[in-house]
Amino acid sequence: MTSNKLGAADAWKQHCETYGLDPQQREAARLAILNSGDAQNCTIYRPDENDPDAEETDMGDAVIVLTGPFEPPAEWDAAERDDFYADIDPALFHTGYIECEAEPGTAGFFSAEPGDYVAVMPGKGKVVMYYVYDFYEDDEGRDCVLIRDDEAE
Repeated sequence: MTSNKLGAADAWKQHCETYGLDPQQREAARLAILNSGDAQNCTIYRPDENDPDAEETDMGDAVIVLTGPFEPPAEWDAAERDDFYADIDPALFHTGYIECEAEPGTAGFFSAEPGDYVAVMPGKGKVVMYYVYDFYEDDEGRDCVLIRDDEAE
């Protein structure tokens, strides 16, 4: 039992070191997001990189705290904004913190990655789909740039 706890702690420490984060601050942020009154249940699905026609892998349950529309950094010029949005309506871009419900270091733990699909269950049987476009991780959590799939509604 001790070795599992050490393994989990080591895995979390390594994850935090990868992003230059303080493990205790990052864990506190993870727990705050998981327990937020604004948190919504979601499931993350990951496409098969080698077979685009294959069924997505159900990564597991998570929570998302949607934080609003995506605002490009003020220093971006028009060309950078156009490049970022490509041919996608900027109104479909949102941001949100996503945290896996499984404990770091356990077999069920994952982090949302670009390319993943997020099925958000805001309630009353409704599902809203998002695509993870990008993310930034700091001591406050994994802040994802999401594209809402308005065709799935």
